[in-house]
Amino acid sequence: MAILTRREAGRLLAMVAGSALTPRLATATMPINSVIRGVQIGAQSYSFRDLPLDGCIDAYRLVGLGECELWEGTLIPPEIVRDAKASRKWRLTVPLKTIAEARQKFERAGVLVYAFNARMDKEMSDEELDRGFRMAQELGAKCITASAKLSMAGRVDKVAQKYKMMVGFHGHDNTNDPDEFSTAETFEQAMKGASKYIGVNLDLGHFVAAGGDPLEFLRRHHERIVTLHLKDRTKNHGPNVAWGEGDVPIVEVLRMLRDERWKIPANIEYEYGRPGLDTVSEVKKCFEYCRKALET
Repeated sequence: MAILTRREAGRLLAMVAGSALTPRLATATMPINSVIRGVQIGAQSYSFRDLPLDGCIDAYRLVGLGECELWEGTLIPPEIVRDAKASRKWRLTVPLKTIAEARQKFERAGVLVYAFNARMDKEMSDEELDRGFRMAQELGAKCITASAKLSMAGRVDKVAQKYKMMVGFHGHDNTNDPDEFSTAETFEQAMKGASKYIGVNLDLGHFVAAGGDPLEFLRRHHERIVTLHLKDRTKNHGPNVAWGEGDVPIVEVLRMLRDERWKIPANIEYEYGRPGLDTVSEVKKCFEYCRKALET
């Protein structure tokens, strides 16, 4: 899995050279390089969920992150993002041109949209499911990540094969629901017998909280992991905590990516926040945590 090819770098440069930039983006002349010792560090845009789209893009630049896993909610107008009915209507009716324009904003800022985090509910129609893939195409994403139920794997696989786009299923720590992605066994069940387009978006925090060993899972399934979510939590369904205070082996995972040269984007997902903390400042701390781990 390539992180940033010469063609992609050229595309970003061409976008900058050929576009009328807004004052805020006028200084972006090259793609942001946030690769440390061969490991691509980026962020899930959910980390900046308190910011609208333009503010989120500015945050990537302020932190110095050049790769994005774009949460669908970042694109949805803030006034309806928590309204399920209105969001569903938006998803089906938003012009694809609008999605392409969002891609251009990221490109002008020097940020690559590597993955699109699409909503995939069991209640979705085939049209809605298909729409997520079309949006991913407009964004230029290499893959899709999605929180979905295990029973949806076969249905998603058919659409993934149609678009020839890999989908990484995202897990949570709800081990009481047999239809929830949570343990290594649930991910393996989805991949068994599926096409090469079915994979894993491994959230280290949820996986450890559910009793999993991310180092072992990476060794066995790194070829099917599309992205990682970096966060810290405690075992036995414990809470999100500041990095270094929990049980997630973030340092060891990053060094494994470095030493094994596995080209899997490692995306910061900032979730331990509490009132009074500044989102951008905290994501910067997480980025520096990654840098220290990889440069040591």
